[in-house]
Amino acid sequence: MLDLTPKTLADRKALRINPCKTCQPVGALYAALGVHRCMPHSHGSQGCVSYHRTFLTRHFKEPAIAASSSFTEGASVFGGGANLRAAVKNIFDVYDPDIIAVHTTCLSETIGDDLNAYILEMDIPDDKLVVHANTPSYVGSHVTGYANMVAGFIRYLADPRAPKGDRIAVFPGFVNPGDIRELKHLLARMGKDFIMFPDQCGVMDAPMKGVYEMYPDGGTPIDDVRALGGCRHVYALGHAASEEPADVLDKKCRVPNTVLPLPVGVAATDAFVMAVAAGGAVPEDIEDERGRLLDLMLDVNPHLHERKLAIFGDPDTVAGLTAFALELGMHPKFVITGTPGEAFVHRTEDILAGYGVGDCTVKAASDLFELHQMVKNHPVDLLVGSSYGKQIAKAEDIPFVRLGFPILDRYAHSYMPMVGYRGAMRIVELLAGAIMDRYDRDCADEDLEAVM
Repeated sequence: MLDLTPKTLADRKALRINPCKTCQPVGALYAALGVHRCMPHSHGSQGCVSYHRTFLTRHFKEPAIAASSSFTEGASVFGGGANLRAAVKNIFDVYDPDIIAVHTTCLSETIGDDLNAYILEMDIPDDKLVVHANTPSYVGSHVTGYANMVAGFIRYLADPRAPKGDRIAVFPGFVNPGDIRELKHLLARMGKDFIMFPDQCGVMDAPMKGVYEMYPDGGTPIDDVRALGGCRHVYALGHAASEEPADVLDKKCRVPNTVLPLPVGVAATDAFVMAVAAGGAVPEDIEDERGRLLDLMLDVNPHLHERKLAIFGDPDTVAGLTAFALELGMHPKFVITGTPGEAFVHRTEDILAGYGVGDCTVKAASDLFELHQMVKNHPVDLLVGSSYGKQIAKAEDIPFVRLGFPILDRYAHSYMPMVGYRGAMRIVELLAGAIMDRYDRDCADEDLEAVM
């Protein structure tokens, strides 16, 4: 399919080919689904929300609910205030959520709709809530939209007068429910009283009960979002996805925060565990998990050492995978994200410098066409990223490991963790398995051994 991709690289500033991202409302919708009994609402055309719902549904293999302001030509010219007011009334009457989380789209942002004014003018039932976030699709990426929506909930709901206590909050970043469950496991083993926000567990991985539930049991309760203002400390995981919401909470409620890299691999998980432990003892079973991971890393080292790989995807995920690849003795050759922002480049280059690796191209606001050209010029042993890398893997005959978002052509990924020590063990299995499968495929018959 991509066999005719040219090797000659060009500096493209006004064009992206096969983008390595999607638009803000996808992330905003996902963030809203992490609040209990919340109905995400797309303030734009029906086509927009159809795409965003489909994108999430294909990744999680679960229905992603959302409503729409259903813009027509009239709303595009005269504004979408009437559409939004009618939509909010109908949603509360028909679907009965506890809260509606409105995010904007290209169209509503371009015409300049003032959602804050619209919401203040609405007749909202006393026991219901409406919040909003501005998420223009032509700025940032789905990770930006996720951060904006999380910050939007905090601006509306976090209560500066909430009783202060010893409770902590964790902002997990743009990750799967399986990752959030792994973070909960670590926090529970350390005996911490915590708020996870947002929390898509039980929503985007709801169990099959034989009866459809529009609002499953999962999600962060609204009272917990309010109680964020009384937390002792916030641990924000992932600079791109969680730093802004943590700063908004600090400014509004004076809750201090620690921004940490997504806990992928040994060092990043160590940093999370030690930060949360806050000088206290780490349970022995968590230390055992770490030890098992180190044992596995030693076992596979002969197969992964000095292997060159290309990594693409969301900035926090890619930075975490890059650091872990270095811990495994691998050589990241190309590291790209579609999300704009040079902060990602600086952080990733610092990670590489810490391991003395200089022969690596790191780029933000890049795309998969450019990545393919890079790989054509300098082949790698392994490609790591979302399902959209499969065409490159096929064209260049490269082993391919699916990690990140979105994964559209495989199953079970959203249930399996990537974070924590146990998540790192899964990553090792995937990386080593791909390399060893390729050896089995290509080796001579006399070299095909049962023991490798």
